[in-house]
Amino acid sequence: MRWTITDEVEEYAAAAEPWLLRDPVRNTVMLTALRGIRSGQFAGDCLLAWLEEDDGTVAGAACRTPPYPLALGDVPLASLPLLVRELIEMDRDVSEVGGPLAAAEAFADAWWRPETHRRSERLYRLGTLRSPSASGKPRVAGPDDLPMAVRFFREFQDEAHVDRTADPSPVVAARLNREELVWWEDDDRPVSIAGASAPIAGMSRIGPVYTPPDLRGRGYGSAVTHAASRKALDDGATEVLLFTDLSNPTSNSIYQRLGFRPVTDFASIQFG
Repeated sequence: MRWTITDEVEEYAAAAEPWLLRDPVRNTVMLTALRGIRSGQFAGDCLLAWLEEDDGTVAGAACRTPPYPLALGDVPLASLPLLVRELIEMDRDVSEVGGPLAAAEAFADAWWRPETHRRSERLYRLGTLRSPSASGKPRVAGPDDLPMAVRFFREFQDEAHVDRTADPSPVVAARLNREELVWWEDDDRPVSIAGASAPIAGMSRIGPVYTPPDLRGRGYGSAVTHAASRKALDDGATEVLLFTDLSNPTSNSIYQRLGFRPVTDFASIQFG
């Protein structure tokens, strides 16, 4: 086995995209990242890698789009020490890795810096969508919503302890232009937000979902998640996915009541 690492997106896509598309559910993060790179959403120093067997068959992929973690596919665990060695030899640092639980742990075991924080997540897929009850109505967000949407994203980042130093404005602007963000409004004011990515190979992912603390307990989060999921289905998605923080039993139970069912566990691991 050997890893090839590049910053050329089409070179990476030619090798890795067919492998990613074999399982768009489990590869949802990397497929979304690839679309973002191609659209110019990520302007930083991207790290793109794919794994080949001795016969040249592609057997895995990984990517990093700063400021986000290095994302791993469901790759052979024995290949991850090889990836670590390649990154070290190229002087490419990694402050955080995310992916299927076993892969993230195998990378962390081989990496030279110690683990300092871990976020345990579960990937869900939608079965039969069920309707919640909440006052208000949904609205697809548009470019004029940028300032408030950025504020909601910043608050989500701070509370979830993810990407806390990253300016969400470029990502939010791109998602508004693609009509990927949905408000739940009550009394004509936005009270909750959810994203629904445009379908890729039939797959759409919900997230983030955020309601300010003073507005919780009124069903807004369930309502906006339902609205975003409905939009994804109406836009042609055959698989609607979302990630949940396993340390938050409330959100996990809410999503299951809406009709989401577990697929597999993921982890994001930060290094000191």
